[in-house]
Amino acid sequence: MKFSNFLLAKIFFVFISSQLVFNISKANAAEDIKIIYSIFSRTIEVDSLKIFAEGGKSTKKLQRILRATGSPNNEIRSVLNKDFEVPITIASKLVNSEIGNVFLTRLSSIIHTPNTYDERTGVLALRSSVIQGLYKGDGRINLIKFFESYPTKTVILDVNALSKVMNKVESISELLEFFTSSPLEKIKTN
Repeated sequence: MKFSNFLLAKIFFVFISSQLVFNISKANAAEDIKIIYSIFSRTIEVDSLKIFAEGGKSTKKLQRILRATGSPNNEIRSVLNKDFEVPITIASKLVNSEIGNVFLTRLSSIIHTPNTYDERTGVLALRSSVIQGLYKGDGRINLIKFFESYPTKTVILDVNALSKVMNKVESISELLEFFTSSPLEKIKTN
């Protein structure tokens, strides 16, 4: 009896001391979005993007980046705040389906974790952020919730890869329409 209490206390001590000594921290959400374009990069804080999306206020750094897009601020805010309503069970089926894997694999070349060149890790991070974002948003997700749910401190957004994808589709709205209506109806009936 005394031996098991001693062993339990020792395990508890080792666990607590390892947390303090190695300072193991868990990434709960992305704090920064690093935008990479050719050889240039800029970093935006997710919080400043959220404040801009909600109220239209932006930092000087964010203003410079927004001006570079050439789009009006209200249009950008509209895209950031566009909610997609999907039940978590259906979203889970979709992101784990064959078509979901293809979509996430392609998306992982655009949005991915830093220092990761492994496609599988990018897919897992995207899958996690979609499910977590829907959970936090009570079945609704938008880009802000997506980024807030990304499982690493920094999210990489590769504009070159995005441009290549955009050249293949006529418009982003067609792409969103396809992925938010067609597969969902198929999954709902299965």
